[in-house]
Amino acid sequence: MGAESKSQESINTDPFYGQAERGPLKGMNPRVTIISMVVILAAVIAGGAYTTQSAQAVSGLRGFLTPFLEWYYVLLVGFLLFFMAWLGTGRYKNVRLGGDDERPEFTYFSWISMLFAAGTGVGILFWAVAQPILQFQSNPFVEDGYSAEAATVAMRLSFFHWGLNGWAIFSFVGLILAYFAFRHGLPLTIRSALFPFLGERFRGRWGDCVDVLAVFGTVFGVATTLGLGVQQMNAGLGQVFGIETSVTLQLTVTAVIMGIATVSVMSGVQRGVRILSEFNVWLSIAVVVFLLVFGPTQYLIGLTIEATGDYIQNLLAMTFHTNVTRGSDWQAEWTVFFWGWWLAWSPFVGMFIARVSRGRTFREFVMGVLLVPTGITIIWIGLLGGTALHHELFGDGGIVEAVSQDEAVALFVTIEALDIGFLAVIASAAMVVLIATYLITSANAGTLVINTILAGGDPDPPVLHRLLWGVILALLTATLLLAGGLETLQNAVVTAALPFSLVVVLMVAGLLRALNGERFAARRGQRSAHPHEPWVETSQEADGTDDQVEIHPVVESAADDAAKPGD
Repeated sequence: MGAESKSQESINTDPFYGQAERGPLKGMNPRVTIISMVVILAAVIAGGAYTTQSAQAVSGLRGFLTPFLEWYYVLLVGFLLFFMAWLGTGRYKNVRLGGDDERPEFTYFSWISMLFAAGTGVGILFWAVAQPILQFQSNPFVEDGYSAEAATVAMRLSFFHWGLNGWAIFSFVGLILAYFAFRHGLPLTIRSALFPFLGERFRGRWGDCVDVLAVFGTVFGVATTLGLGVQQMNAGLGQVFGIETSVTLQLTVTAVIMGIATVSVMSGVQRGVRILSEFNVWLSIAVVVFLLVFGPTQYLIGLTIEATGDYIQNLLAMTFHTNVTRGSDWQAEWTVFFWGWWLAWSPFVGMFIARVSRGRTFREFVMGVLLVPTGITIIWIGLLGGTALHHELFGDGGIVEAVSQDEAVALFVTIEALDIGFLAVIASAAMVVLIATYLITSANAGTLVINTILAGGDPDPPVLHRLLWGVILALLTATLLLAGGLETLQNAVVTAALPFSLVVVLMVAGLLRALNGERFAARRGQRSAHPHEPWVETSQEADGTDDQVEIHPVVESAADDAAKPGD
């Protein structure tokens, strides 16, 4: 029996999990939907009615968890980085996310566009200038801030928090979901990844608990990102049109963005998200060209190259840095926040990545999801953050003071500092449009993913519930903004990510068990030998024969490879 049939023979592939057949919850999993809705609406009501108390409670909970999270998140994210590297280069690199002869649904450009737009588009716009400037002032790795050395280290730390480690989280969740959905025929939802670990219990209450945790983390992850984007868009509208920054304007922007996103989610992935994602990429390319032409070109290129080398050289040390002996809050304020944000965001982004990655091999998937977005991020931060740092080191300054007062204005004061007259207004307006489209893309995909989980893995959940959860996301985002802005957003997402991180550990165990049914498959014309772990006795050793290296001119599938003589 071939590898694929072996791994599937014990799996009961019901279409979706626990969908109601009638009533207001028709097409949804009633237990998961009701529990998730009650918990989220309770958070919205408590935050709206007891704003100060809610902010204090969230802050106190994060403070209590921080000593544990400072090493736990570091260890988990470091493991995922090495685990994904192994999956992309090890014995399973040619396993396909689908049938053995299946081909990708999207072109590389559309695929990468959607990965980046849904993954970090809004966040990277917010932090591309703010983080380098804040790290430039002080961080644990330099003695003197505001120096040339501090500028390079600030860029390195920004690359670290937006680079390979974060995308390892996204790629891990996305690969597992795509593997079980497209190769094993299970519904596209988080609980499917736990079948090898939980057995048939994953269809009952245990599976429901897993999906509730995934929804909880996703909702707060999406709301946090939307809140950051709305604050930044508010600052941009003030910069371009002179509109005064206010909570009322932030709530209005939230309502408009979520309204557009909820309507656009009806068009599905191929029409809505793909078009917006490709538009975002082209507009982002225009911004990059603009900065190279009107910014300090030679400095930007040199700083980006130097900081990239510094990042690569220090990657391992930064990955396992816990700040345990330094006695500062830097680790909690930065690394713990970012890893918590990536983890909370991962059910949404992972499921979205899985939806658009059918037909890719493990190697294509890992290289595409891990390396390409990281490279784009380095260029983006290098140019935007480098422009701000150049102005502080060699220009008139002023960006540090502005960012210290409000991180949301960082992008726009940097454009203004270029001193290019009316072109700065046009560039700021383009940034407002870019933020808006990234917000719509993220809210669009987030609403669809939440409903897919609640519908038991159904990729086409009921329209009524898409509308309902669009409204719930808008209300939660507004509540977090009212409860204290950026600090409350950060505290909420770090705390919400912890329960789902435990699910991630179980997903690792589930994938490893499922991969036992796969065989190493060589690509067409590729010289290969089956890997040999020293603690496992091979069939050749048992027979007293030596392993032989073969040339497989054509390998149609893993099952065909398993049937070849001499294996």
